[in-house]
Amino acid sequence: MKLFLDTANVNEIKKWYETGLIDGVTTNPTHLSKEGGDAKKKVLEICALMPDCDVSIEVTEDDPEAVYKQAMEIAQLAENVVVKVPCHKKYYSVINRLVDNEIQLNITLVFSLIQSLCMCKLGVRYISPFIGRLDDIDADGMQLIQDIRLMIDEYAFETELLAASIRSVETVHQTILAGADVATIPLNIMQKITEHPLTDKGMTAFLEDWKKLGIKQFP
Repeated sequence: MKLFLDTANVNEIKKWYETGLIDGVTTNPTHLSKEGGDAKKKVLEICALMPDCDVSIEVTEDDPEAVYKQAMEIAQLAENVVVKVPCHKKYYSVINRLVDNEIQLNITLVFSLIQSLCMCKLGVRYISPFIGRLDDIDADGMQLIQDIRLMIDEYAFETELLAASIRSVETVHQTILAGADVATIPLNIMQKITEHPLTDKGMTAFLEDWKKLGIKQFP
């Protein structure tokens, strides 16, 4: 299972990339607006920082032809760019053309099994169901992840299942058990999943016991 960071903060991406845990990054217009500055410069910096990892960059146009043109331009920014396109019916033909042009796509704002099937049939690289936003409207986001996993396996699609809109440690746990190929995780949740109070407590006890030996150098 791959772990992506859901952020455009270069300093945080660098820190986590150096741990060896991070396999990619997902950005979006909201993340980039929070960071400020030159958005193109920012995403190029992220791509250069982790050249062996996928970096998702989202289109910002609305008209289908403009989305196609922008997606083609975004894809040329770096070899590890994956272009994010919303899963809206007006973009289906655009997505099909982009796939035909071998553009790596991450289809975002996925909320149903049928949307997922459509995108798998088109042959996109990733589909990103939004767990948290479904939960917000009293739907079952995790059930959708499980259903998509079954569908992809049943029909042997090559599209990867990328769980998005993750808002808790428990959701990460459930996503792992559901068999998602990727989870994209916000910074605050990434910090939490790499900590455990019992690990901290155990380390403190070991250090205190070691001090009792009075050894100044080991080995």
